[in-house]
Amino acid sequence: MTETDEKPERDPATGTVADAPPDNWVDTYAPPQARPFLRLARVDRPIGTWLLLLPCWWGALLGALAFPETAGWLTVWIMIGCTIGAFLMRGAGCTWNDYTDRDIDGHVARTASRPIPSGQVSPRDALVWMAALSFVALLILLTFNINAVLLGFVSLGLVAIYPFAKRFTYWPQIFLGLAFNWGALLAWTAQTGSLALPAVFLYMAGICWTIFYDTIYAHQDKEDDALIGVKSTALLFGENTMHWLRGFLVATVVLMSLAVIYALAPLANPLKMSLGLAAAWAMGAHMNWQLGKLDIDDPDRCLSLFRSNRDAGLLVALFLAITLFV
Repeated sequence: MTETDEKPERDPATGTVADAPPDNWVDTYAPPQARPFLRLARVDRPIGTWLLLLPCWWGALLGALAFPETAGWLTVWIMIGCTIGAFLMRGAGCTWNDYTDRDIDGHVARTASRPIPSGQVSPRDALVWMAALSFVALLILLTFNINAVLLGFVSLGLVAIYPFAKRFTYWPQIFLGLAFNWGALLAWTAQTGSLALPAVFLYMAGICWTIFYDTIYAHQDKEDDALIGVKSTALLFGENTMHWLRGFLVATVVLMSLAVIYALAPLANPLKMSLGLAAAWAMGAHMNWQLGKLDIDDPDRCLSLFRSNRDAGLLVALFLAITLFV
């Protein structure tokens, strides 16, 4: 039995979710009738919204750096729109994930208290909630240019497939990475008008980062996953996890550096190039710090390090933003 399994269940009368931070604002301040739906959208666990949002910010900022004539209020709106959209689509995606996993989550200690398996929300109501969130996100998407809108529609296929990946492959983290980092392509395109190689490198860097952090996250559930036949990179890598994660760390830094180089080389500005590359290396330093703290057999440590990836991604956004203003 894992340390996560040994934690006391939350009070079923309150409906709180086992892996939500204590005293989160949903459980503390939200109207009781709204809480199950907010929990379904993971509003009580904002780290997922951050991890979906940050590649969007990277794409918009790097696009503005590569095409300075587009920088300005367009960049501000793309970042604001992506913030709202990430919140909504993360909620819709999590609702879809919980709907498809409703017969699995009840058998995993960490997820048994989620709204659908615990009976707080019916499967039908969950689908209605997902549709409502998606519709509002669509209204945001339609404010972008046509190429970005088309990319937004394409991403729905990845979102739909991801919950099923763990049933047929030990690499569901790749599918998560494909979906979660799509915003790098979309925001770059919203900023510049079309896709280009720097955005592709940025997207690939984000995928490697996602495999890194979600493997850490998956080590929380590896015993339950093995028992019920669900696959993950945590199970695949096993005791070799540290070696694999170091490889994905290096790949993240290299690919993000290539994104910066291809985006900024035409500007012939050594200071901007140096600051842009510093974004990749700052992120790599944070990921290396995580490896130094990681204990794959300590679920609490895994969850804490997983959440720290918000700061790793914010380092990239911060350095790119600074680069934009020098």
